[in-house]
Amino acid sequence: MHTQPEITPANWGMVGTLGLVWGATFLFIELALTGITPFWLAAGRIGFACLLTCAVWQVRGGRVFLTDQTAWGALMLSGLFNSAIPFMLLSWGQQTVTSGFAGVSMASVALIVLVLAHLFVPGERITLRRMIGLMIGFVGVTILLGGQVFASSGDPMEPFGRMACVGAAACYASSSVLVRNLPPIDPFGLAALTLVFGSALVLPTAFVAEGPPPLPAPDILFLIAILGLIPTAGANLLRILVIRSAGPVFLSLVNYQVPMWSVILGIVILNEPFKPVLLLAMSLILCGMFVSQWGALMRLFGRGVTPSS
Repeated sequence: MHTQPEITPANWGMVGTLGLVWGATFLFIELALTGITPFWLAAGRIGFACLLTCAVWQVRGGRVFLTDQTAWGALMLSGLFNSAIPFMLLSWGQQTVTSGFAGVSMASVALIVLVLAHLFVPGERITLRRMIGLMIGFVGVTILLGGQVFASSGDPMEPFGRMACVGAAACYASSSVLVRNLPPIDPFGLAALTLVFGSALVLPTAFVAEGPPPLPAPDILFLIAILGLIPTAGANLLRILVIRSAGPVFLSLVNYQVPMWSVILGIVILNEPFKPVLLLAMSLILCGMFVSQWGALMRLFGRGVTPSS
């Protein structure tokens, strides 16, 4: 049984870092896709991250479960749902849907997690405050992404692409709940094995779907290495640490930050036009985050005692 999750300043810092890192990931993916196919990009970043994380894990002793050894099935599922399946679903789905719909699909992770955590994670109950806060954040993301959220791409396969994007969101939500419910486990072992199971699925799938692996140009290989090192290997470990300490509902706040950071970085780095509606959207997203976590914030800053969610 899990007690009510504890939310610390470090948890807030990790969630903020994840939002920025995953928001920047879209820029690197867009650049990398100019020189490699979608499934092999997913396979490359997961495979590189897997090798790196496994090496660190082995240096630290290669431990897995600290007590209960019966949760291998849940661990395997969490690995498949954590990266391989959603990476492939998104890569395939984004060929036929607008980027706005894909962004809103990822924001819906927070709402899916809220329901799953209520059903399967002790201490993570749906409350009116949490629901209102997450809905405010979702509205903020919808405003941020604008009319393209509801626009059609015109592709006859678009309904299936939308199903793939929503399926990816459901995978991320399910993985968070599975990870939270695992028995005591070494975080480096958990991070490594989720990538091992993900690689075991995505590598053969890429070969079947897109043929033998291509030999990208050096600059594309560099981008794949960056994607494997930072938003896959590093962020995967941070994600696990947040889930295990603060819970999946708190982690889901990242999904509202990602499109916000993506838009901000597009303005700063790619010189994309600034739209005043960004300020309204950001205000709603931040307001939603604070409302959903109001109790934790009050305990953290209002009383000066050790916080608990």
